[in-house]
Amino acid sequence: MAANPPLVALMGATVTFGGLPVFEKIDLGIARGDKVCLVGRNGSGKSTLMKLLAGQITPDDGERFLQPGARVAYLAQEPSFEGYATVHDFVAEGLPPDDQDALHRVDAVLDRLALAVDRSPASLSGGEARRAALGRALVSAPDVLLLDEPTNHLDLPTIEWLEGELQSYRGGLLLISHDRAFLSKLSRRTLWLDRGGIRETERGFAEFEAWQQEVFASEEIAAHKLDRKIAAETQWMREGISARRTRNMGRVRALQQLRTDRAERVRGGQQVKLGVAEGEASGRMVIEAEHVAKGFDAPDGRREVARDFSTRILRGDRVGLIGPNGAGKTTLLKILTGQMPPDSGTVRLGVNLQPVYFDQRRAALDPDATIHQTLCPFGGDSVSVGGQSRHVASYMRDFLFDPKLKDTPTRALSGGERNRLLLATLFARPSNLMILDEPTNDLDMDTLDLLEEVLSDYDGTLLLVSHDRDFLDRLVTSVIAVEGAGEVQEYVGGYSDYVTQRPDRAVPDAGKTRKKDAGPPAEAKQRRKLSYQQQRELDQLPKRMEDLGGKIKAAEAKLADADFFGRDPAGFQKTSEGLGKLQAELEAAEERWLELEALREELEASS
Repeated sequence: MAANPPLVALMGATVTFGGLPVFEKIDLGIARGDKVCLVGRNGSGKSTLMKLLAGQITPDDGERFLQPGARVAYLAQEPSFEGYATVHDFVAEGLPPDDQDALHRVDAVLDRLALAVDRSPASLSGGEARRAALGRALVSAPDVLLLDEPTNHLDLPTIEWLEGELQSYRGGLLLISHDRAFLSKLSRRTLWLDRGGIRETERGFAEFEAWQQEVFASEEIAAHKLDRKIAAETQWMREGISARRTRNMGRVRALQQLRTDRAERVRGGQQVKLGVAEGEASGRMVIEAEHVAKGFDAPDGRREVARDFSTRILRGDRVGLIGPNGAGKTTLLKILTGQMPPDSGTVRLGVNLQPVYFDQRRAALDPDATIHQTLCPFGGDSVSVGGQSRHVASYMRDFLFDPKLKDTPTRALSGGERNRLLLATLFARPSNLMILDEPTNDLDMDTLDLLEEVLSDYDGTLLLVSHDRDFLDRLVTSVIAVEGAGEVQEYVGGYSDYVTQRPDRAVPDAGKTRKKDAGPPAEAKQRRKLSYQQQRELDQLPKRMEDLGGKIKAAEAKLADADFFGRDPAGFQKTSEGLGKLQAELEAAEERWLELEALREELEASS
């Protein structure tokens, strides 16, 4: 419970569904000044818990407390707009019953959200509808804000605006969101709904994964002390999640190398690009766009999506598309994939492309088909993945499904579970180009971890439209920013790299740098790159890490021989000790590689 008196609280709250408990005897409170995030897997009861706090539903047992006079505003994950003629009417419904005359606040909120007061709610896009729902929650100046997935369908500028609003908010705040960056920036306390109970820490979401690992470790120790066996269904699920939450150093290195290669192509100019095109197999080039322009006639004049935009996307690139809603991200995506012609310029697609599309609306799923039928549409118990046959139960485990659920119809699945199922079908299809338009909406943290893992291992090319900054940082090699008014620019790296490079921030700094460095001494110039010794070490480290990895695999395979110890106890001991030394060497090499890479980037950025 919060240190300050709670404005709203649950005491001993229990909710059941179908005779089974969703959660039992939950105690929690939200006080003034609290900034709390609520996390948990899809289906764990997060939205139900928030509805209890909002007074939308009543518990089967226990009670809800609301401080007299306190106002609670609730943003549902899927608010209903039925019965409202205009956006103004919908937002005004959020005013307190005793303050219906304060309609000027409605106009002010809609103006801040860039929404027309006389628009019909039925005409709103997904992002506009979300902004209207946020306006309804904010207009009452509530004492407690309960926000369920507030960033869904919002573009990055609106998310950043919302972050600013919530950072200055002085009431009690409870957030459910899949957006890690959003939660990390705002939360100071974390509630974790886990297996029907709630855990709490006075740490924000930025420290959640470390805290979760501590919980898992202590539970494992306790289980061993009690000599209890963890059920197989729990074991694979918990271990899988834990592993995904620990960043794989190999993936970090691979992503860094891809970004380095991308930067080299950009810096190398047209000559290098031509060399790549001529020197590589034709399948190496995926998309080549030159001087592309596209616009539309609108009631208020000509609207430009792109003006003189060029890019080259090669096999293995992971490109993120960002920009405000309505700027033209989807249009540019269609142009780049050959679904729409440009007004001018050329787009050339590589040969033998096998694209697959992620449909965030999940229209490809038959609600009456079971999980088994969806994964095996032609019958049988096998799923073909990458040319290899996998048993459907094994493949379901990869996507966090209990095989016992194979006969469950898709209509009975939660939104996150349906998204996991769609991902499973997507990755079972042969492809070398994957186009994902807002794949992170409605996904829980576990599914996001899974998606990141699968995409990190994907050998093909990715085109990713997303507003999830953390997800972009973890995955993409470059960002194409569709800024509006025809401005489209590509930046090497993830979203954080884009923020530091974009013109509105980079230009002033660049001007200062030019004046400051007008006549630097030779010694200062030399410090802008690694020394010969450092560069040589950096170049040699990847081969050393690869060799060490091979030796570790060989040692592990040797130790896996069940007869090795009985046959040669001394040899077993020697191999075990050698494995430990090899692992320590690899860890030291990885740390040194990251240290030198960070130093190289820092020096290049200062030049």
